[in-house]
Formats: sequence, C-alpha cells, structure tokens
Amino acid sequence: MKRIAIVGTGFGGYACARQLERRLRPGEAEIVLITPKDYTLYLPLLPQVAAGVLQPRSIVTPLHAGLKRSKLLPGVAMEVDLDARAVNVLKISGEPARVPFDVLVLAPGSMTRTFDIPGLKEHARGMKTLAEAVYLRDHSIAQLELAASTCDPEERAARCGFLVVGAGYSGVETAATLQLVTRRAMARFPQLDPGLLRWTLIDIAPAVMPELGPELGAAARDLLERRGVEVRLGTTLERITEDTAMLTDGTRLSTHTVIWTAGVTPRPVVSSLGTETVKGRLVVGADLQVPGCEGVFGLGDAAAVPDLTAEPGTPCPPTAQHAHRQARTAARNVLAALRGGPRHEYRHHDAGLVVDLGGSDAVARPFGIGLTGMAAQLVTRGYHLLTTPSSRSRLRVSGDWLLNMMAPDDLIRLDFLKDSPGTLEELEHMPITPRPRRISVTESVGSRP
Repeated sequence: MKRIAIVGTGFGGYACARQLERRLRPGEAEIVLITPKDYTLYLPLLPQVAAGVLQPRSIVTPLHAGLKRSKLLPGVAMEVDLDARAVNVLKISGEPARVPFDVLVLAPGSMTRTFDIPGLKEHARGMKTLAEAVYLRDHSIAQLELAASTCDPEERAARCGFLVVGAGYSGVETAATLQLVTRRAMARFPQLDPGLLRWTLIDIAPAVMPELGPELGAAARDLLERRGVEVRLGTTLERITEDTAMLTDGTRLSTHTVIWTAGVTPRPVVSSLGTETVKGRLVVGADLQVPGCEGVFGLGDAAAVPDLTAEPGTPCPPTAQHAHRQARTAARNVLAALRGGPRHEYRHHDAGLVVDLGGSDAVARPFGIGLTGMAAQLVTRGYHLLTTPSSRSRLRVSGDWLLNMMAPDDLIRLDFLKDSPGTLEELEHMPITPRPRRISVTESVGSRP
C-alpha cells in the first residue's frame, strides 16, 4: 500500500488530511501524521485565551475527532531524506523513528522568529502556543500582585510595565486584550496608582498592521492609544535584562514583561531538504510541489506559494486563510501524484483580515470593505466561528463568549506553569532530548504491506 506522510497538523496539514480521507479509495493509501501534538490549534484566538475570554480547550480540535483513517506518529520531523524518500522523526519519548513515504506533504507551520538580541532568549515570552497564552495571563496578573506587595517605587514601576515587540496581527491583538485584563485587575489593588500601568507596543515598521491598509491601521493605533497603550514605530528592541528593556532609540523601559511577536520563521525541517528557500520558506510551484522533487508538496507558513492573483514573484502571505485553502489543492495534487493525472494550481483572492481588539472593539476588512467598532467585531467573531475546524469547537467558543458577557472573568492565576521560566525555548520550541535506543519503522508507524 502506498504511504502519504503529512508533517504538521496545523491549518494546512489537518485540512489536507481530512480532504484525503474523504477522497482516497479503501486500501488505496495510508496516511501517517507526524506531529508532537494530538490536536490542531486555532491560532487566531490565542489572545482571547490569554485574556480569559476563552478556555484553552475551546480552540483545539482533537485529531481523533476529525480524522478516522490516519495514523498518528507523536513526534517532531527532524529531517527529510529525499534520496531515500523518508522522514527522520524524534518521537516525544525521545526515541528516533524513520518514516518512508511515497508522497510527502510538508506543513510543519512556523515558530516565532528571533534575533541575536542580548537577553532575548532568557527573558522574552511569545504568543504562539496554548502554553504561552496561559503563561502570559498568569504572569501578567502576578506582576500586579507583586507590585502591590512592595513599597519600592522602582520595582512597582517595573512590575506594572509591559512591552510588546511587533505591531503585526499577533502583537496588536495581544497588547489590546492583555491591556484590558491588567486594567481591570488594577482595580483589585487600591494601593496601586492606576497611572502606573504602562503598556508599550513597538515595531521597526512605520505603520501598525500595514496589511490592513493605512486607514484601518491608523484606526487600530488610535484605539490602542486612547486606551493608554503607547505605540512607538521606527524602533525596536536593543537588549533586555530581568527588569529593563533598552530600545534602539535610546529609551530605557522598566519592565519585567517583554512579549516578543516580531514575525515567524518556518520549522527547521524545511531547510533539511536542501532545496531553494525564500526567507526560510520552501520554494514550491503554483501546484505546491517542490521543483524537481516528484511527490513532495509544501504549503502553509513553511512554503513560499506563488500568489497568482498578485504581481509575479509575490508569495502568498503566511496566514491561516491561505493555509486552509492550499490544503484543498494539495490534497487534489497528492491524489494526482498517486493515480497519475493533471495537477491543479492554487489560486485564491484574499478575503481580507479581521482583528479583535478586545471587548466590543475590532477592525476588519472583509473583501476590501473597511469596518471598525461593533460592526467589525460582529464580522470578526462570525469569521472565527466559520473557520474554527470543528462543530464542537464552535459550540465551545460561542458558549465561552456568552458566558464571558454574563459572568466576566475572575482574574485569578491558575499557576499550571508556575515552575516554568516561560521563555520561547521552554514553551514554544520545546526541545526533545534524544534517547540512545533506536527503533524500527515497524515499531513507530506500523509495517507497510
């Protein structure tokens, strides 16, 4: 039996597997999913988990609920051996495995991009995983509690200072939602001057969320500034210490909280192919196949898929919208690779962006129409409900929104990650320590008939 190996179960990998399960004939091919998680995560709603509006389980879909014919290999794809047509995997137990394939779909997603900034590795936090969202919520509330417990004015100022680096989609939503959380939490501490609370959003770019267009980007910035978030553009982070952030314009900020959302980069397995990349993303054709590599496809954040609706040479942006739609084209072309037949090209017009700014505030640009305020919030939440991958998740998200309206969050710490430093390396990159024992393909994914 032929084998289809799918690396990653984010928007692209999960949707591709679902499409293949529906279209494959019985006994035609087996699907092996290589992923360290047993769920697919709806990333756009992570800031609402951090804000306590949504429960963590509401934005995940278990793989076993949506996929019935696929085999799960719980591990990280470390390397693709194109000559042997196999993927080398490190299982979550630390044991190695090797997965031969006839067709390969690479959709490993991305991780937060970092730079060689002193202190970044030791002190910065991210917003890319459930663990990071939960950690940031607890950490933010804990800083106010610690500020209230000290009489040292310098420590109070540092505890009440928060810095978000990156004024893109993730950074803006994170700053907007968590600023509301901390503003509400300040009311619990009469000994703290509300004026101590300071949120700063910085980016080297000249505009907030340029992909929204100048008018909506300016509207988002104005709303943040009216709430008290200081937006500083044309500057970025120079170095971090435990209680200080130095900016490239010479500004020194007292803070114990630096949230790093300055872009993403593909997972390391992409570079193991040795084929051409653009800014780390795998170069593929409009049919999603890696040039010169028959039966090897890439999509989502990890692939530079040509945007046939834009200027030549322009890749599709690394968004959930494109990854989900590319999965359909990938599934059709995987079947074409198995059965023989013409390949299809990916072509999709951008449907726009939605940005939830917390409460009743949002900005949105559905199909080129600019919206703000309550109308944008209705469109934003409607879009999320439509694109959440399962009916179970949609029901839970709707229920959480309704419950939050009727009984707002209690603003308590759960402390599930109280012993974690909360760094990017700890909660996002999650290194697995290899174990010396080697196992066979049969032990890891089952023998091939």
